[in-house]
Amino acid sequence: MPAAAEAVVPAAREAAESEAQPGLDSSDGPGAAHSGVPGPGPGVAEIVARAVARAVDGDDTQDLPNVAAPRRGTSVTEVPLHLPFRAASTVPLPERAPAAAPRPARPAPGRRVPRGDDRLREHRGPVLPGWVGVAVGGLALAGCTAVLWRAGILPAPLVAAFGAAPRAYQGLRAAHWPPLAFLGIVALVALGGLGRARTGHAWVLTLFGRYRGTVRRTGLTWVSPLLLRRRVDVRLRHWRSDPMPAVDSGGLALQVVVQVVWQVKDTARATLAVADHTEYLAEQVESAMARVLSQLPADAFHEDAPTLRDAEAVGDALTRMLAAETEAVGIEVFSAQPTRIEYAAEVAEAMRRRRVAAIDAKHRDAVLTSVVDAVDDTVHRLTSRGLVELDDYERKALVKDLTVAFYTGRTD
Repeated sequence: MPAAAEAVVPAAREAAESEAQPGLDSSDGPGAAHSGVPGPGPGVAEIVARAVARAVDGDDTQDLPNVAAPRRGTSVTEVPLHLPFRAASTVPLPERAPAAAPRPARPAPGRRVPRGDDRLREHRGPVLPGWVGVAVGGLALAGCTAVLWRAGILPAPLVAAFGAAPRAYQGLRAAHWPPLAFLGIVALVALGGLGRARTGHAWVLTLFGRYRGTVRRTGLTWVSPLLLRRRVDVRLRHWRSDPMPAVDSGGLALQVVVQVVWQVKDTARATLAVADHTEYLAEQVESAMARVLSQLPADAFHEDAPTLRDAEAVGDALTRMLAAETEAVGIEVFSAQPTRIEYAAEVAEAMRRRRVAAIDAKHRDAVLTSVVDAVDDTVHRLTSRGLVELDDYERKALVKDLTVAFYTGRTD
């Protein structure tokens, strides 16, 4: 048994014995004699002693003895009971129900940025240097000439010019047709595939509608004549729009001119993912411009707030939005900058008057602030140096006169 328990139990038992002695019971008091009701059951001290004993023995799960309900004319005292031998944390707690799994968040509905076909990406197409086609075609033509010379078809002056002996005409026999056909086809394929690739342009090759690759080489090249070639301009380009209608956050009509610097980055997507990539770019410029310009007012006349006059911020927002929209078609946008933002003709005059009024009000406020500061400084200097002694009436009159004088001088 712990030492604390050994000290508590004897004290509790002594209290119980003293409580049980005659003449010391609370039920024998004057209140009990006056009421004429027999005393209650065991005393409070005895109940405490029993509870402490049970706690020491480790059996604190049993209920305390039933105490008779207090009767009329008796007093009941509540005694707090603390059991220091078993912490409350040792009492087994009911198992918590497993937390429900969180529901998957639904995607927020709204506009989605287009995504390109991952299978449609630019890669190098089948191409050979031009000298290979020239050499093969020359050899094929030389073979055809030799076959015709052996058949005696070539004229004698032409044969003599090359230093060969002319042969008598024998006509084309069955043995001459296969080599002539083969060499002729080789010559047509070799010479028909030659092309001149210019700098800043690329060829997109397709075979029966299927993308076969892109040729970005320059100079004389050879590409199979069976492949369909589509020339694409891959140079850095700029596009300046015509005045386009738009509205600001307040619904005022605007006329905007935008300049876009762009370049074809993926020739396969720019050619095959959209019907016309330049027309697609122009339409996306108009759409992105309408979304960006509708987020801010064109002017903030009486407050310091972000407006569409901040060309750098507006251009950055427009460039980011346009670059995301055109990535799916292989276009890389470097800059999209509004070069002119004006009010529409129907509201231009009213906005001009409002701007003039705002400028005038701001100027008057600045002048009035400077006048008030000058008057305050003048009065403070006069009074602090003891040059004048003014009461309230004289101070007000001086302030009024100085304000009128300074304000008249500033406005002139």
